[in-house]
Amino acid sequence: MSFKVLQPGLLSLLQDLGRFGQHNVGLTTGGPLDSEAFLWANRLLRNAANACAIEVNFGGLQLLAQTDSYICITGADLEVTINGVDKPLWTAHKVCTGDQIKLGYSAQGCRSYLSVAGGFNISPSFGSSATVVREKIGGLNGSKLAANDSLPCSKTTQLLRQTLPQASRPLYAQDAIEKNAENIVLRLLPGYQHHLFDSATKARFFHSQYKVTDRSDRMGMRLEGPAVPCPSQKMLSEGICLGAVQVPADGQPIVLLNDRQTIGGYPKIGAVIARDIARLAQLRPGDTVQFEAVDLYQAHTINTLAQLRFDATILQQLED
Repeated sequence: MSFKVLQPGLLSLLQDLGRFGQHNVGLTTGGPLDSEAFLWANRLLRNAANACAIEVNFGGLQLLAQTDSYICITGADLEVTINGVDKPLWTAHKVCTGDQIKLGYSAQGCRSYLSVAGGFNISPSFGSSATVVREKIGGLNGSKLAANDSLPCSKTTQLLRQTLPQASRPLYAQDAIEKNAENIVLRLLPGYQHHLFDSATKARFFHSQYKVTDRSDRMGMRLEGPAVPCPSQKMLSEGICLGAVQVPADGQPIVLLNDRQTIGGYPKIGAVIARDIARLAQLRPGDTVQFEAVDLYQAHTINTLAQLRFDATILQQLED
C-alpha cells in the first residue's frame, strides 16, 4: 500500500512539522517552510497535525496510487489532475489503485503540500521524518524524492471529503498585491543584538524594500537592497532561531529558514515571527518585502489570533 513516484518534480521532500530538541547534536529543524499550508493539508484529511506529507517546490510531481486513499494539495497555485481531470486545491480528493496524480508548475507562490489520509508511513530519524538533504537525514535515506520511490501509506476507503472555503485560503505574492488584501510586510521581533546597529541604519532597514534573490533556498532567504552595515562583525558563534535576520559583511540581510545552520556568528538585527515565515516561503525571486518591528506582546497576540482563526474555521463538507 503506497504511492509510486513517477516524476519527482524540481524538488519534492517528505516533511513532518520538524525535528525539535536536536540542536545539541548539530541537527537543524527541517519541516515545512509554509507551515500554514502544511497544516491545512493535514486538517482537510483529518490527519494528525504532524502527519508526514510532501513539500513540492515549484511543482512537477507525478504519483501513481497503488492503494485506495484520499489526497489533498494546498499551497502555491498550480494545476492538479487525477487521471487527466482537473481537481481543485485545498480540497480532499478520493483516489483509487492505478490513478495518476499530476501537479503542474506554480503560477503564484512556489511551495505546495500533498498529504495523504493518515500520512505517509516514514520511519523517523532522531524523532522526525523531516528531510534535510544537507544533513542527509529524514525522508527516504535523507534525499529528495526520485523516480520509482515508493511512499508507504495506509489504505483508506471511507472519508468525509472537505474543502477550505475560498475566503479562508491564503493569498500569495502578486495575488495579494493586485487584490490589495495585504502588503508583503514581515513582522520582526528585534533581538538583543539590535543595539549594535546605529539609529540611521535601523531607520533605513525598516523603511526600505528588499528583493528576494535567486540565491535563496531552504537554509535562508537572501535579500537584496539598501545595505545594513554593522560595525560589530566579530562575535562568538551562537544558536540561531527560525526567522533570524543575520547581516553578513556585505550588509545584505539573510532570513534564516528551517534548514538553517544551528550556530552562526553574524550579527542579527532581529527575527521574523514564525507566522510570517509561511508568507516569506511562498515568495519568488524578484518579489519584494518590507520589515515592521513588533514587540513580544504583539508577536504573542498575532500568533494567538492566527491559531484561533485556524481552529474556528468551518470546513465545507462535500459529497463523493
